[in-house]
Amino acid sequence: MDVIKIIEQYKSLALDNVVDYTRYNQHTLSFHSTALEGSTLTKIETHLLLDEGVTPKGKKIEESLMVKDHFDALLFTLKMADRKEKVSIDLIKRINAEVLKSTGKIYFTAFGDIDSSKGEFRKGNVRAGDRYFPNFDKVPKLMEEYCLTLCERINTSANDVVEQLKISFAAHFNLVSIHPFYDGNGRTSRLMMNFIQQQFRLPLAIVNKEDRIDYVEVLEKSRKTNEINYFYDFMFQQYINFLKSDIEKYIQQTQNKNNKGSGMNFLW
Repeated sequence: MDVIKIIEQYKSLALDNVVDYTRYNQHTLSFHSTALEGSTLTKIETHLLLDEGVTPKGKKIEESLMVKDHFDALLFTLKMADRKEKVSIDLIKRINAEVLKSTGKIYFTAFGDIDSSKGEFRKGNVRAGDRYFPNFDKVPKLMEEYCLTLCERINTSANDVVEQLKISFAAHFNLVSIHPFYDGNGRTSRLMMNFIQQQFRLPLAIVNKEDRIDYVEVLEKSRKTNEINYFYDFMFQQYINFLKSDIEKYIQQTQNKNNKGSGMNFLW
């Protein structure tokens, strides 16, 4: 079953109109995105934190703040998408500021102090392992080009679902590859992917935390070979797996509801 057929099946079930599912889906996005960045909160702990404000015992408060901030950033991102906000540097900075609202810190540099909780671009060079990201002085120009290209692609995508998904995946890949911020680049990049999917009225994508190693490896492979199709292939598979899983859960829950006469209650 290809991605278009899966999306059609997903939409036919009207999952995004089910209140419990919408909450479940948003919690799932925050759980996986923050887990990729080091949060150790479980799915149940994430659900209780976001739904009932229960902070998990035995976990660092920074992890709960990270999850809560991501959730708030997701809601902000979806709101901006629904308002048809244009992709811009200001929008991306605002999303990053939401991501780091409670956990951002001050970076002291020779070019001035940078408050990462304000969505400010980095003023120093960064690396991850052996990977050096673009020099900080190139970031403003790269981000201008990023926004311009993204807007052009969005405006010319018509109703081609596969192309729309590629645009969202490319937005994810290219932003995390520029690495414009000191922190929160991965979370912000995945939220930009969701922003575009929401604008196109497509189901939202995640990167499963269980596939973190494959995710990092395919990012690096695509950069080294200058071939984004490796990343496309990875993300399309992530997308298909996630939608199939949600469809199966929905069908199972519906069957349970019919058998027991109970309300919908998505399982973690």
